Amino acid sequence: MSGAEPTRSIVVYIDADACPVKDEALRVGLRHRARVVLVSNGGIRPSANPLVETVIVPEGPDEADKWIAARAGPGDIVITGDIPLAARCIEAGGQAIGPDGAAFLTDGGHLILDAHPGRIPDPEALAAALAALPGVVEHGLFLGLCTGAILAAD
Repeated sequence: MSGAEPTRSIVVYIDADACPVKDEALRVGLRHRARVVLVSNGGIRPSANPLVETVIVPEGPDEADKWIAARAGPGDIVITGDIPLAARCIEAGGQAIGPDGAAFLTDGGHLILDAHPGRIPDPEALAAALAALPGVVEHGLFLGLCTGAILAAD
């Protein structure tokens, strides 16, 4: 046994209830041999393709969004027009794109990416290296901005 982690395949989740491009998204996912999961509260025809899974969730507000958000993980792609769902997927390490194929952006027009690298041994050196990269607008390390924090709990 090599001890290596098993490779996790990328999954394309399609928020299919209100997705005007689900057929196109399905074709692109299959062209790249990705597993594609269509999530809806009904009204879509299951695919015979073994890479395609159709999930029917109970009717109700945001049920498809909740199902996708609970499963989407690092490297996965979520196609949705729902900004809260996109934010949850990005937070989980996935990517979210709208039905127009555009990535979700900040109010300033910057691409939203979220990384979870764990403990950073030398934050100042990392901040300097990131700031030196062409195109990096902000690294988000917040160095030198506070000297303490007060946390409250119940």
